Amino acid sequence: TISALLAPGTRLPNAQLVGDCAQALAVSSDWLLGLTERSDPPDTLLDRALQSVPASRALFDATMFTWHQAAAGYKIRHVPATLPDILKTRAVVMWEYQAALGAAADQAFAGFEAQLDLLRSTQSDYEIAMPLDGLTSFAAATGYWQGIPRVTRLEQIDRLIALCDELYPVLRLYLFDAHKVFSAPITVFGPHLAALYLGQAYLAFHDRAKVAEVSQHFDWLVREAALSAREAAGYFRQLRGEVV
Repeated sequence: TISALLAPGTRLPNAQLVGDCAQALAVSSDWLLGLTERSDPPDTLLDRALQSVPASRALFDATMFTWHQAAAGYKIRHVPATLPDILKTRAVVMWEYQAALGAAADQAFAGFEAQLDLLRSTQSDYEIAMPLDGLTSFAAATGYWQGIPRVTRLEQIDRLIALCDELYPVLRLYLFDAHKVFSAPITVFGPHLAALYLGQAYLAFHDRAKVAEVSQHFDWLVREAALSAREAAGYFRQLRGEVV
């Protein structure tokens, strides 16, 4: 009140006054009281901490490419929905995405190649964890991969072998047993961003604590992997012999 403000002596403002000032200034009460360095009000912080971002059918649209560029110099960690998009051949990309993307499938492949160029420039380490059953299903053309031609599968496995040999240790693939561990499709861009792929959208986490939690989940996949990054290329050579 006015009388309180005019009264002699020092007194702290009450909670209502602090809240009114914070609302008028569009800042947080904690910031006004010197309890935090983040001035944004809680609802703004929440909006920034978790966002829903539209996603295309391919996991390397303009949004994903921008996130990769922004993470240059940081470790990127990825669990793919099927095979890792940046490692796919053009034939696999067209087989998998042309029905949904049409002519844009070519643009998707160009985006994957652009990310490979970033890997080759060693601006970022790239770790991938994926389930073994997805690879055996691909080799046998069963389930999701039913109908994909044999020659396309052989070319894809040859590409996986070549890229593992060329890019290790910058590129590291860990293969896990989905009977023991599981993961949704995720990508972690250093300490600043983690994205969960839902299909039509990404859930993007910007809060450092949440990003750290997703990173710890990826660490768990690595620890529990049936095959380490050193063993991946050898496994792909063995898998090639099982293609029918």
